[in-house]
Amino acid sequence: MEKLKIRKARRTDKKSILRLVNELAEFEKLTPPDKNARNRLIKDAFSANPPFRVLLAEYENEVVGYSFYFFTYSSFLAKRTLYLEDIYISEKYRNLGIGKSFFNELIKIAEKNKCGRMEWVVLDWNVSAIKFYEKLNARELKEWKTFRKMI
Repeated sequence: MEKLKIRKARRTDKKSILRLVNELAEFEKLTPPDKNARNRLIKDAFSANPPFRVLLAEYENEVVGYSFYFFTYSSFLAKRTLYLEDIYISEKYRNLGIGKSFFNELIKIAEKNKCGRMEWVVLDWNVSAIKFYEKLNARELKEWKTFRKMI
């Protein structure tokens, strides 16, 4: 698709990244990051040793989506895991193949980094995302529960 490009984020993409993060917060009915969190996010994303990576989707030269990912490690596989923290595409650009393009690029990155798997979570009410993941032949891990402790 000539209109679409998946690429690494650059510091000059700051406004686009923050706009999309705010869109995701609105979509998920959450409070968007405050000013301090936004500043930390951009600082961390473009630091010398970033704790996560950002890919952007450009459609007709407009930034319309992002994915944040990082690596964890599986003690049983004895390999890295590519963990997809967020994937978001602006509503009017959905169903254009952008999500599939993101996943194709993430799979290439996982293979290049000798990962044994990719993992992510999805909100149980996000039926369209769940259907999309199922079309990718991803399987739901029903036996696992996600826990969180805020620090």
